[in-house]
Amino acid sequence: MTRFFRIGALVATTALAGLSGAAMAAPNPFASPSTLALQAPRFDVIHDSDYKPAFLQAMAIQKGEMRRIASNHAAPSFDNTIAAMERSGRMLDRVSLTFYGVYQANTNPTLDKTQSDIAPLLSQHQDSIYLDAKLFKRVETLYNDRAHLDLTPEQAQVLTLYYQQFVHAGAKLSPADQIRLRALNTQISTLETAFQQKLLAATRDGALVVDNKAALAGLDDGSITAFAKNAADRKLPGKWVIPLQNTTQQPDLTDMTDRATREALFKQSWTRAEKGDANDTRATIATLAHARAQKAALFGYPDFASYVLYDQMADTPAAVQHFIAELAPATRTQQDREAARIQETIRKDGQTFTLQPWDWMHYAEQVRKQDYALDENQVKPYFELNTVLRDGVFFAATQLYGITFKQRTDIPVYNPDMMVFEVFDKDGSTLGLMYFDYFKRDNKNGGAWMSNFVGQSRLLGTKPVIYNVANFAKPAAGQPDLISFEDVVTMFHEFGHALHGLFANQTYPMVSGTQVARDFVEFPSQFNEHWALDPTVFAHYARHYKTGAAMPQALVDKIKKAATFNRGYNMGELIAAAQLDMAWHALPASAPQQDVDAFEKAALDKTGLNTALVPTRYRTSYFLHIWSNGYSAGYYAYLWTQMLADDSFAWFREHGGLTRENGQHFRDLILSQGHTQDYGPMFRAFYGKDPDITPMLNHRILGTDPN
Repeated sequence: MTRFFRIGALVATTALAGLSGAAMAAPNPFASPSTLALQAPRFDVIHDSDYKPAFLQAMAIQKGEMRRIASNHAAPSFDNTIAAMERSGRMLDRVSLTFYGVYQANTNPTLDKTQSDIAPLLSQHQDSIYLDAKLFKRVETLYNDRAHLDLTPEQAQVLTLYYQQFVHAGAKLSPADQIRLRALNTQISTLETAFQQKLLAATRDGALVVDNKAALAGLDDGSITAFAKNAADRKLPGKWVIPLQNTTQQPDLTDMTDRATREALFKQSWTRAEKGDANDTRATIATLAHARAQKAALFGYPDFASYVLYDQMADTPAAVQHFIAELAPATRTQQDREAARIQETIRKDGQTFTLQPWDWMHYAEQVRKQDYALDENQVKPYFELNTVLRDGVFFAATQLYGITFKQRTDIPVYNPDMMVFEVFDKDGSTLGLMYFDYFKRDNKNGGAWMSNFVGQSRLLGTKPVIYNVANFAKPAAGQPDLISFEDVVTMFHEFGHALHGLFANQTYPMVSGTQVARDFVEFPSQFNEHWALDPTVFAHYARHYKTGAAMPQALVDKIKKAATFNRGYNMGELIAAAQLDMAWHALPASAPQQDVDAFEKAALDKTGLNTALVPTRYRTSYFLHIWSNGYSAGYYAYLWTQMLADDSFAWFREHGGLTRENGQHFRDLILSQGHTQDYGPMFRAFYGKDPDITPMLNHRILGTDPN
C-alpha cells in the first residue's frame, strides 16, 4: 500500500518565478472542487499538462493561507491555528492525490517530467511550514497549554501530532541546521524520484525476450498468447516478452519446465537495476542512504531507523530486531526442511543438479502436486476476477459490516480497464466511492496498493474516494479473467486497506482513516486476507467460470492443506527484506557511502536464514518500498501487522467468526478510529491484551493453523 500524506506549507519564492500571470489565471480543473459525486477526480477533463501549473498554483494559494495563520494577531487558539492548517491546502490536496494516483499506475514521459520538477518543490513547500518559526510558536504555545484548552480527545491528539511533527521536521533546530536540513530534504526527494523512475524503466527493459516458443514449455496457452502480444506491442514480431513483477521471484517460474529459461528469467529479475546503464539504481541508493543518515544526525539520532520509528507502534529499532529475532529460528528450520524435500523431488525427477533459487518455485509446485495433489491449473477456473470481487470480497464485507456496492459507469477513469463502485453503509447512505485498477501495464509500478483520491473529513465535509491497484496479468481478448489464489488474497488484502479508509469517521484530516503508522496501516489489510478462506465466503465466490459449480470440497481441502507448504520460504523472503531495510537505515552518518552489492551480501549473511536459496523478496536495487514509497526503516511493518492480524482473527474465531456483531466490534474499535488514539491502547481495547506472537507463529510459519 502507498499512502500520500497531506503536504503542508510554504513554497519557496523561486518556485513561481517562471510562471506567467496568464498561466496563473488560466482555468485549471483542480482550481475548484470536482462537481462529480463525492468530488471524484474529473478524469474526463484533466490533461497531463494540467498537473504542473495546478501544483504551482496550489502551493502559492497555501502559501498565503499559512502566512495569514502565522501572522494572526489574535492569541493562538485551536481553531485559528490547528484547525486553520487542517482547512488549508484544499487545491494542493486535490492535485496531489490525483496526480500520484495516476503517476504510480499510468505514467508517461509528461508525468515523469512533472514528478521530477515538482518533487523538490513539494519538499521545499513542506519544509517551509515546519520550519516557520512564527507558525511553530503558535503550535508550541497551544501544546504547552493543552491541559487548559478544553479540547476533545481527537483535538488533543491532533494538536499533539502537529507539535511532534513540527519538532521532528526541524522546528527546534538551529538556523544553520535548518538550512542544512532544507538542502538534505531537497536532495532526498530528488534522489527518491530518480530511483523510482530508473526502476520503472529498468523493470520494463528487464523483461525477458524469448526467441523460441519451446523455451516456454509448461506455460498455459493464455500466458503464451499474452507474451506474444507483449512482443508485438514492443515491435518484436515472432518473439515472446515476459514482463517482470516487482518481486525477486517471478510467478511464471512455477510452471516453466525449461531450466535455462527459468534461470534466465530469475537473473533478469535479480539484476534488473544493476546493468551498469542509465537505469542502474545503485549509485542513487548509496547516495540516498547516506543523505538519510545525515538527516537523522541533525536531530541527534544515531541512525535513520531511530529517527523514523519515533511515532511507530514498535517505537525503536531494538524492538523491531527483537521481534524479527523471535521469527527467524523457526523460519530457518522450516526453510531447511523445505529445501531437503525439494532436492529429493529433483532427484526423483531424474535430475542431478543442486537446487538453485530459480528452481525453487517450480519444484515447490511439484511437491504440492505430490504431497497435496494440488495443481494451480485445476484451481484457476474457480477464480474469475469479477466473481471473486463481487461474490467474495464484497460479500465478506457485507456479512461483516453490512455495506453494499453498486457499480457506477458514469464516473470517468484514467484507464478503460478500471471499475468504479458506489459503497453504501448499513443504513443505505453513501459511504464512499471505490475504484479498481487490476491489470498490469508497462507504465504501472509493480505490486499492489491502496490510496485515496479524496480523504474523509467532517471538518471539510468530504467522504472517501478510494482506489485499489494491482498487477494481474490481463487475459487475451475474449478470454476469462482467471486469477491465482495468490491474486485472490491480494484482492482481499488491498480491500482491507479500502475498508480502513471507507470507515474513516474523523473530523480532522490528519488523523482520518489510513493516516496511521506504517506498522499499523497494514493491520486491517492483513486481517482481511483471512476471509479469503473462510468457508462461508469461499463457497460463495469459488465457482467454476463456465458452469457456476462450486469448487469440490476435496479441492478446497487441498488448497488449505497446501497453504501449509513453503511457509519457511514465504516468511524467509519477508524477514530477509525487513533485515535488509533495517541494515541500510542503521548506518550512522559517519559511515562512508556503501558499495551496494557488498553491503547487501553482508547484511543478508547476518540474518541466520538460508538466503542463498531463499533470496530476499526485494533486492536493494529494486526495493521500491524503502527507497521511494515511504517504507524506509518500515518494511518490518508487514510482519508486525501480520502478528496483529493473526491475533485479531483468532479473536474472531473465539467469538463466533463471520458475524455482523463481530464485524461491528472490529469496525468500531479499529477500522473507524484512524489515528485518534495511540496504537497500543487501541489494539488492547479490541483484543483485550497486548499483541501475542503465538497465533502468527502457528499460522505463518509452523503451519499448524492454516486458516
